[in-house]
Amino acid sequence: MNQDEPFFSNSVPVLAIDGPSGSGKGTISRRVAQHLGWHYLDSGALYRAVGVSAMKQGIDLGDVQAVEACARRTQIRFADDAKGEARVWVNGEDVTDELRLETTGAAASAIASMAGVRAALVQMQHDFRTGPGLVADGRDMGTVIFPDAFCKVFLTASAEERARRRYKQLMQKGVSVNLDSLLGEIVARDERDASRPLSPLKPAADAVSIDTTGVAIDTVVAQVLALVEKSGLLPEAS
Repeated sequence: MNQDEPFFSNSVPVLAIDGPSGSGKGTISRRVAQHLGWHYLDSGALYRAVGVSAMKQGIDLGDVQAVEACARRTQIRFADDAKGEARVWVNGEDVTDELRLETTGAAASAIASMAGVRAALVQMQHDFRTGPGLVADGRDMGTVIFPDAFCKVFLTASAEERARRRYKQLMQKGVSVNLDSLLGEIVARDERDASRPLSPLKPAADAVSIDTTGVAIDTVVAQVLALVEKSGLLPEAS
């Protein structure tokens, strides 16, 4: 094997869940991970974290070299707060709430096409692969980061449905947003993510696609767990 090629160990199973923004992969992945008692990787949070870091430093997101340098030096830490809720720290600052802003999502999508940014985050994503198992959600988990994942799922939903979900989430947080603007941003991000030459958003050849439009979260979670059970890796009930 070429020394520069990543090494993948089948000793720690990975469930890869990919899909566009708003498809439900974050909520579904977390619930599946909790059910299995496995670790959870929100790869999108890493790119958002770099985006936040760059914006806080006043870096032009069009300056590829500057953004890639920022990605290499950005310190990202995940930890639960006193209430058990997941928080994300960037360079020592809690930026959890900022990560979910639409401006941050747009920044993450823009820098995700940069080879240096992706390279800087690859090892960090691989480091999440620890026993007993990992549920990894993102856009290229099953195609690039964990191509040997034992089970790959690709979640989809209509752009309109995803915009409505995002609108509801933001309104509940007290963030004033326009539904039509959200829809436009989602469509633009889909096109950008799917057309980028590096790790484009697409299902792995061996992924199972699930359309979550109008489907309850619990139903989708059950469908994903059924796929895991079919693989023979689902923990036995105690």
